[in-house]
Amino acid sequence: MTITRTFATAGRVLTQIRHDPRTVGLLLVVPSLLIGLVAWIFTDTDVFSDIGPAMIALFPFIVMFLVTSISTLRERRSGTLERLLSMPTGKGDFILGYALAFGLLAVFQTAIAVSFAVWVCGLEIEGSIWLLFAVAVADALLGTALGLLASAFARSEFQVVQFMPLLVFPQILLGGIFIPRDQLPEGLEVISEWLPLSFAIDALQAVAADSESAEWITAKILVICAWIVGSIVLGSVTLRRRTP
Repeated sequence: MTITRTFATAGRVLTQIRHDPRTVGLLLVVPSLLIGLVAWIFTDTDVFSDIGPAMIALFPFIVMFLVTSISTLRERRSGTLERLLSMPTGKGDFILGYALAFGLLAVFQTAIAVSFAVWVCGLEIEGSIWLLFAVAVADALLGTALGLLASAFARSEFQVVQFMPLLVFPQILLGGIFIPRDQLPEGLEVISEWLPLSFAIDALQAVAADSESAEWITAKILVICAWIVGSIVLGSVTLRRRTP
């Protein structure tokens, strides 16, 4: 694994995406539109101020998971990965290159989504906007890493979608969006405390309300980063050269 090959892979991925306007729109525009739709639904209430931070965590996470997993799977199904691995490029270069490319897109996606939520939808942030941005970026990168992990096991785009009930939906249901996590049944509360999206939602809500210290929020970000690194490592180890 070398830095040169990793950056070359990332550059190739970004070039491909740049020539696909629909994917660009899905990555950069759709999360903000969904956040705006939620804000519009609750225009005359205070609900959006309560769930807005969770929406910043939720929509980018889902979009990054889907786009990353399907794009990586297509590389394998088309034989591109097998051709790359027949050259000096290794699995680590491939996975890290994809992570770098989609990580860069996640930064732009997050900047747009956070800016839209705060300055267009009127989401009030009591804490640091930069800390909010840092948590949101980590959350989007989490979606990317889990997407890479899912693509290593899936054999088709349909199987990628099947991974959503396993990797995504439980985190949404237990992340504290619909009911505070401390009000969940004891067993589910314990499970929710180990799910990475729960850390992102907790941190975003804490920044929005300015209810926790920067050190507490940084600790949440570090946990999310540990999940990101673990997912990328596991994805590179289990990645197959070609899908039969």
